[in-house]
Amino acid sequence: MFVELMEKTRSFRRFQQDPAPSMDDLKSLIDIARLTPSAGNRQPLKFILVQDKQALPEVFSTLRWAGYLQDWTGPALSEQPTAYIVILSDPEKSKNPGIDVGLAAQSIVLGAQELGFGACLLAAIDRSRLREVLDIPKHLEIELVVALGTPGEEVMLTTVGSDGDIRYWRDDKGVHYVPKRSRDDLIEKTL
Repeated sequence: MFVELMEKTRSFRRFQQDPAPSMDDLKSLIDIARLTPSAGNRQPLKFILVQDKQALPEVFSTLRWAGYLQDWTGPALSEQPTAYIVILSDPEKSKNPGIDVGLAAQSIVLGAQELGFGACLLAAIDRSRLREVLDIPKHLEIELVVALGTPGEEVMLTTVGSDGDIRYWRDDKGVHYVPKRSRDDLIEKTL
């Protein structure tokens, strides 16, 4: 069952506008994130939940999408996310929150899939602009933005070819392909 969830959980970059995650859905994802392990149990993360129709385009304007797709600037207006979770960290609680950020982000993405929504983790962010748009306190660091909504595209896994190219791509029908290395390529040694 967990493997099936992992196979369905992809990075979606195009979304349908309905149904959109409710604020209760977003809060339930934070309940999941807060239960994940935390390095040293420092719990340095904070979250901003965005669902407001006027705030959504403001957040969208601070993000850069799909670096490997050079001819695509991001989702069209009718394909944009319908919610965001901004993951922040408090440097006073942890100077190195990377483990916490990764665990919380994965928990949010898996939880969203379980609720019937798709997600995309974005780190290519105009942080100073996002800080201004959401009035984020200066003492908090912007780590990731999780874009959320009902998936509006098909994403397929494929195997990395003999050339080793891991870049995702789209075919002429808009299907998004994500190459994954094989298990044998990942296992360095067995004892």
